[in-house]
Amino acid sequence: MENIMAVLVNGVAQLEYDRNKLLPGHQELYLEKMDKKMAAGISLGNVFIDSPDISERTQFVSANLAHAIKIGDESTAAALCSYLAIRLPDLKQVKINDKEQGVIIDLVYDEEYSNQVPVQFNMLH
Repeated sequence: MENIMAVLVNGVAQLEYDRNKLLPGHQELYLEKMDKKMAAGISLGNVFIDSPDISERTQFVSANLAHAIKIGDESTAAALCSYLAIRLPDLKQVKINDKEQGVIIDLVYDEEYSNQVPVQFNMLH
């Protein structure tokens, strides 16, 4: 599983990206367009950053990923997941915790993701 990057929301896997599979050319071009747009500046909270570095871009993409998942925009979520997996090759998991106080996003580099396995319980009457 070492080439899998996973996105979890409140502990439940939402997306998995397999780095062993080649990204189609049109999707690679889309990621390059994302980089060009971000190079022109991004907003993080109430702050505009005119030349964002990789850390700031990562924060921006992660926040947009959390939002895309929340509203059910699967194609945007997939693109943002791809961006993080490709631009951050050591990233293992994106853990999004959606709480009443707000969304907390942890980027995990030191903990491999393992598939979640459903457990079936047989209830005795």
